[in-house]
Amino acid sequence: MKRTKIRNLQIAFCAALLFVAPLFVATAAIAHDYVPGAVQKSPILLKGGDLYTVSGDILRKTDLLFENGRITQIGRNIAAPSGSEKIDVSGKRVYPGLILVHSTLGLTEVGAVRATRDMSEVGDITPEVSAHIAYNPDSEIIPTIRSNGITTAQVAPNGNIISGRSCLINLDGWTKEDASEKMYSAMHVNWPSSSVITAWWMDKTAEEQKKENAKKLKRLHDVFEDARAYYMARQANREIKEDLRWEAMLPVFSKEMPVFVEANDYRQIKQAIKFAEDFDLKMVITGGDEAWKLASSLKKAKISVALGFVQATPRYEDDDYDLAYRLPKLLSDAGVKFCLTGGGRSWYTRNLPFQAGQAVAFGLSKAEALRSVTLSAAEILGVEADLGSLEVGKKATLVVSDGDILDQLTNKVVYEFIEGRKVDLNNRHKELYAKYKEKNIQ
Repeated sequence: MKRTKIRNLQIAFCAALLFVAPLFVATAAIAHDYVPGAVQKSPILLKGGDLYTVSGDILRKTDLLFENGRITQIGRNIAAPSGSEKIDVSGKRVYPGLILVHSTLGLTEVGAVRATRDMSEVGDITPEVSAHIAYNPDSEIIPTIRSNGITTAQVAPNGNIISGRSCLINLDGWTKEDASEKMYSAMHVNWPSSSVITAWWMDKTAEEQKKENAKKLKRLHDVFEDARAYYMARQANREIKEDLRWEAMLPVFSKEMPVFVEANDYRQIKQAIKFAEDFDLKMVITGGDEAWKLASSLKKAKISVALGFVQATPRYEDDDYDLAYRLPKLLSDAGVKFCLTGGGRSWYTRNLPFQAGQAVAFGLSKAEALRSVTLSAAEILGVEADLGSLEVGKKATLVVSDGDILDQLTNKVVYEFIEGRKVDLNNRHKELYAKYKEKNIQ
């Protein structure tokens, strides 16, 4: 009898191994092998490039020197310090590294493999969640993103009413710690729906949906009321018992941390604006499909917008076909600060610069388009002192392209530096291209 039980346990254990082993193999197989750049030890001088400073004019045939990870000189005919590495970039364009806002990069790898998805936590109210805990610096997706000029990404949790805190990550580093630009960059909220779904698959009546929407909205209000009360109590007495959820929200009420609210519908955005006023929050709308309808209110409230996927089809059947394409121009004309997000999902975000380029074709100026993925993004994230433009004193996080970085046909990044570290621009896409190009030759 005992032998039978032991045998059954052995069989069960082996079966478990057979199930789990492929997950470990899959996880290992999707980790990239590119070595992170070494810390800058000697000065690097970029000679004779066209510098797209973003914060100022385009400086033609100009040198740029960086040392110890920061830009130290910009000008003509800079004398190279002793031991410098000189790189001739004449005829090429030098840009600040592009900044990706509100993404799941490093939190998800293969949508069909559950073991590689770690974007959300169990529960509706999880402000204590920290995206950097789950971030995978060895994701195969990361090298494909940065090869288009994206050097920094905000990695955010999603899925719940209050999803948790995002982090700001440089897309090169051995660990999440040494790649971190800002460990906690924002608190993320998914605004409750304000509409009624009439599709065939919806099994709830209009009245039931309205009640559910109202219930979620009330819960969100109640949670922020409790968190604010906790903040005030902690201000009065630092010795009171700590609550991890409300501790995570303390920087929200001190305005050290913005609240990023995912809202697309006009009614959602209107409610969110009132919510920001009621709780005195520093707020950013993400998605923002109908933000243009409330542009004056957003400007008055000083609420920025991180636009979602602008290469999109119309939201409603009676919308103009090109409304999504024109959203950046509409917000720019209204004086609303905005940036582009590339759609949020991991793989899609490699097209971030080309979404900005498309906005140019629909009225946005080239300067404003470039700003929307560099300095405006840095300002919205609160890191404009270090990133987003080419200026003396800022971090040497920059890219060199043979052509226009916003143009899908001419974008060709040939050098990339993150805090002065030279980045390996190889990736899985390039390797597969080289492999199958050989097949065609044969």
